[in-house]
Amino acid sequence: MRTRLLYAGSGVLAALVGVAAGHVVAAALEPASSPVLVVGSTVIDLTPTPLKEWAIQRFGTHDKTVLVGSVMVGVLLLAAVAGLLARRRFRYGAALLLVLVAIPAVAALRRPGAAPSDVLPSLVAAVTGVAALAWLVRTSTPPEAGGRRGVLLAGGVLVGAAVGLGAAGQWLTSYRTRPVSIDLPAAADPAGPFPAGLDQRVPGITPFRTPRSDFYRVDTRLTLPIVDPDGWTLTIDGDVDDEVTLTLDDLLAMPLVERDITLTCVSNEVGGTYVGAARWLGVPLTDLLDKAGIDRTKADQILSTDVDGMTISTPLDVATDGRDAMIAVGMNGASLPREHGFPARMVVPGLYGFVSACKWITRMTLTTYAEQDAYWTHRKWATDAPIKLSSRIDTPRPLSTVDAGRTVIGGIAWAQHSGGVQKVDVRVDGGAWLPARLGPSAGSGYWRQWYLPWTAEPGQHILAVRATDGDGEVQTMARATPFPAGSSGVQQIVVNVR
Repeated sequence: MRTRLLYAGSGVLAALVGVAAGHVVAAALEPASSPVLVVGSTVIDLTPTPLKEWAIQRFGTHDKTVLVGSVMVGVLLLAAVAGLLARRRFRYGAALLLVLVAIPAVAALRRPGAAPSDVLPSLVAAVTGVAALAWLVRTSTPPEAGGRRGVLLAGGVLVGAAVGLGAAGQWLTSYRTRPVSIDLPAAADPAGPFPAGLDQRVPGITPFRTPRSDFYRVDTRLTLPIVDPDGWTLTIDGDVDDEVTLTLDDLLAMPLVERDITLTCVSNEVGGTYVGAARWLGVPLTDLLDKAGIDRTKADQILSTDVDGMTISTPLDVATDGRDAMIAVGMNGASLPREHGFPARMVVPGLYGFVSACKWITRMTLTTYAEQDAYWTHRKWATDAPIKLSSRIDTPRPLSTVDAGRTVIGGIAWAQHSGGVQKVDVRVDGGAWLPARLGPSAGSGYWRQWYLPWTAEPGQHILAVRATDGDGEVQTMARATPFPAGSSGVQQIVVNVR
């Protein structure tokens, strides 16, 4: 039994050293080609939509960590089997390790925009892993001849190598994806003064402007792309009069606009947190499209492509109907953070991000839905996905306990491209809908804060909220899941009063 554990552990340790070596090579070349990450990305692409939505709702922003951890556990279990096979014949164990490494190698080459060098991390992982397994098998066969000291020495060296290489890979990736700041010109069409929000006097309510560090992030990436702003370009092609390619300097030389806009992820459940509001700086989308000249008799979508080949499709008529759609280069007074699309991204008010918010954008192709499918439309998500009228209770928190007496119920509501939020009502224990007090407005594309003074009596209570937009539409009570066009329904929470 002890011998079998020794060999199984040898397989696991060999795999860890190989993965760590591949990871550090990927960090120096292309972080997304790291063996575990490239397998994880492939799993994301192959995962059915219901399971993907379940993972987002279950694990939130930790879904990627859970995925990578699950992939790693699977690799190590098979590596343990490889170690046991090596006990019988070394070539059997080595062959299984090579099969494990062949999977990320093939996956790396199948990535959109893959380069031949993307297979190198997997090759390094293969050579390093097999070499480590050979050393461990040699020092432990037979155990009584090699001696326990040799086994411990080899194991200690390889543990140190795995830790050192893994740490070096993480540091190098962090260094290459560190925040980058560029000097942004002032907006030719600036936003007006930003009003003070209710969060300055209503404890527990969401800040009126979302700090960059707190802005939600939902995408398919397991690592951030590394984009050199000096080499970045944006190409506009397809059904246009003239193909246009712009550098970042070209973009910054154009007249910029500044707008306060709320973004929402289609995966946001009723009362969810995948919504944020910021001040964006960018070039109006119509100004860029006019440079190329659009053939409106044919094109009906903008197919946006990011630096790694991810595609997002935006309805052309919606993106050019007069709303403040832009290619953004700034967020809350600074250049975009890497995780939010540096150096440029698309922002279209009133549409869920999966059809409007291409980050790290590098190409806009004017085409038709009949000719080309984007990543999400290929997976049967909606093609035209306006953000639904929604509201959320921030305070008190669901299932929380508050003191009896004078308190407040407060939160946010959003109704983009429909006149903004004009009214919010709150209901306590199924009673009459009571009008809440609204915070200041920062435009129809921005959310509103609201609050209602409440005299809380001891016991358990059910609170509900609904919003009304500028067109008089009242938030629907009908429940819908995020797939395929966004959730709907009225949020109800339970709170305890003592």
